[in-house]
Amino acid sequence: MAKRKMPGGMGGGNMNSMMKQVQKMQQDMAKLQSELEEKEVEATAGGGAVKVIATGKKNIVSISISPEVVDEDDLEMLEDLVMAAVNEALVKADEMVNGEMAKITGGMNIPGLM
Repeated sequence: MAKRKMPGGMGGGNMNSMMKQVQKMQQDMAKLQSELEEKEVEATAGGGAVKVIATGKKNIVSISISPEVVDEDDLEMLEDLVMAAVNEALVKADEMVNGEMAKITGGMNIPGLM
């Protein structure tokens, strides 16, 4: 009786190779997760009047506000600038994370990884 090969070239050697690749990807992702706590992105609003720095884990590290935009009579504008800068920082953090993940996964979209 002849041995049957698994369809699609999924023989034992290929499966072992694939498992090693998956394990390496898992190790790389764990390393990336810890690195993302250190990596930072910066965003500004109002021509640089408000600056926000966030980590890759979406933690806000600092918010800087130029004194010239602090107007007691127009706190709403300042609040809008802070919100815009925070939202932009979080978008940049997402972009950074997605870029770093693509390096590990080779661009494969694997839902739920981060």
